[in-house]
This record gives sequence, structure tokens and C-alpha cells, in this order.
Amino acid sequence: MNSSRLFSAKTLCVIAALALYAATVTSITVGPMNISFSDSLRSLLPISSGDLPSHITMIVQQVRIPRTLLAIAVGGILALCGAVLQGLFRNPLADPGIIGVSSGASLGAAVAIVLFGGLAASYPLLMVLGTVPVFACIGGIIVTFVVYQLGTGSNGTSVTMMLLAGVAISALAGAALGLLNYFADDQALRDLSLWTMGSLAGANAHGLYLAFATLVVLFVSYLRDADKLNAMLLGEAEARHMGINVQAVKRRLIVLAAAGVGVTVALAGIIGFIGLIVPHLARMMIGPNYRSLLPVSMLLGALLLLVADMLARTIVAPLDMPVGIVTALIGTPFFLWLLIKQKGRI
Repeated sequence: MNSSRLFSAKTLCVIAALALYAATVTSITVGPMNISFSDSLRSLLPISSGDLPSHITMIVQQVRIPRTLLAIAVGGILALCGAVLQGLFRNPLADPGIIGVSSGASLGAAVAIVLFGGLAASYPLLMVLGTVPVFACIGGIIVTFVVYQLGTGSNGTSVTMMLLAGVAISALAGAALGLLNYFADDQALRDLSLWTMGSLAGANAHGLYLAFATLVVLFVSYLRDADKLNAMLLGEAEARHMGINVQAVKRRLIVLAAAGVGVTVALAGIIGFIGLIVPHLARMMIGPNYRSLLPVSMLLGALLLLVADMLARTIVAPLDMPVGIVTALIGTPFFLWLLIKQKGRI
């Protein structure tokens, strides 16, 4: 990894936080409906909102704000999980989407939607906070352990095996999703379409509680293991000599990453490449120290997904493009560039 530092971690955190604040304000004013900047901000104030048409207040408070906050939480989670998986596998290509974790989580969520979709009208909280996230997390955990076992041998972790395993699992998950689409009813079919393309349009208060709770738990847990991750970058043997229980740390990190990806898939569907692009850019700017890499990645991940969602809302307005398409358009060239850099080493 490149250990050169273009910025200090504190400087980059401040820059990213200010950029995220500006993007958040801008996101509240952006959408298919043309609402002026001043009216958008006035709708946030209880005193001023009474002077505005009710539909403006409703759109800003019930649509744009939840969507903006969900983009921040999901982007932060995906970036944290990507950074940790890259450190765990010790290569810059370990993205939850590329190695199949997102596909496994999506398949788990799709199974929950088809099996329990009839309960959505009567028990919406059960779907948002219960069955869909649980099934998505289980799917993500299973896939992560399978990829890890297939890619790890006596000589360490093989990037080629990981990528091949990810391709195979994604193909299998795609076939299973196609089968579920075939048997699903109309409502489940619409829900599955949202999941497979990745969208933040379904943001709601209950989902935001789950998303931000997950983000906080992941950040605190990963930061606690930051020094162990730094040691594991030197190699598993060196980490063991330093008294680290490598296998226990691996299992804990894998479960947390898979659970985090499962929550994002349950709430927003498959959104690729955030976990690939952001940690790599952060590492290029501040170096590989996880004490600094984790907060910077979280802020940059939230910023990148929020900007991508604003593009999704405006590129083909008044239509709403799934944000997963935008992140794929941004991330695919970056992934190809990484592959070219890794040529001869995988």
C-alpha cells in the first residue's frame, strides 16, 4: 500500500465534514420538484414553515431529509466495511459488492420479502427492522465466510480466488433472485426491483434509526480494533507474535462487516463500489493507519453516496434514477484502473 500522506488526518476530516455539511444542505434543496433554496430551508423552521404551501413542507421534511440522512448512513457503513475488508484480506480489491457479499445479502433480503411480504401492510416495522435485515445479514455472513475460506490457503489470501468466488456467488445469487422474481406477486416484484438496483427512495424514520445505530456500532467496534488491523497489515504471523488472537479478530470483523452490508442492502438494496473507491482514496491521501483511515473513510463514503444520490435525482429528472446505477458508472472505471495497477500481482 502507498503510505504517502497528502493530508493530515485531522485536516482531511475537517475538509470532508465541511463538504458533507454543504452537500447535506444542497441535497435538501435538490429534487424533481423545483423548490427554491430559500423555501427549502424555510420548511425546516417551525416558525417559517407555516407560511409555505403544505406540499413543499411535506416534500422536504418527509422525502428529502430522510433520503439525505439515509444516504449519509449507508455511505458511511459501506465505506467502513470496505476499509475493514481490504485490511482483513490485505488487498485493495476487497469490496463487498465485488466479492459477492452484497449479492448474498440481497438474496437473503429477497427471500424475506417473498416469504413475509404479506405481513408488510399489517406489520411494517417487522419488515423494516426485523425479517429483512436479519435475513440480509445472514446471507451476507454466509457469503463472507465462504469467500474467505475459498480465498485463503497456506500461502495467505489469493485475490484471484476471492474475485472468482465473488463472481460465482453473484451469478448464483442472480439466478436465485430471478427465480424469486418468477414466483413473486406484483407487490413483492416491485420491492425486489428496488432492492436489485439500489435506491434510497424508500427512506423512512424507522429505517434511519436502524441505519445510524448500525453506523455507530460499526465505527466504535472497528475503531477499538484499529491497532489490531494495523498489526494484521504486517501479516498474520507478525500479528500473532504481538499477542493478537488473529482468528477471533477475523471472525469478529467478518461478522460485523457482513451485518453492516446486510443492513444497507435491507434498507437501500445493492449499492456497489462505495466500499472499493472510498477506502482506497483515503489510504492514498492519509496512509494506511486505521486510526485515521476509519473516520476519514466514513465521512468520504457518506459524502460520495450523497453526491451520487443528488445526481440520480437530477440527471433524468423528473424521473428518479436508482443510485446504484450512478455508483456503478463511477466505480467501474475506478475498478478497472485498480485491476491494471494490480496486473501481475494477482
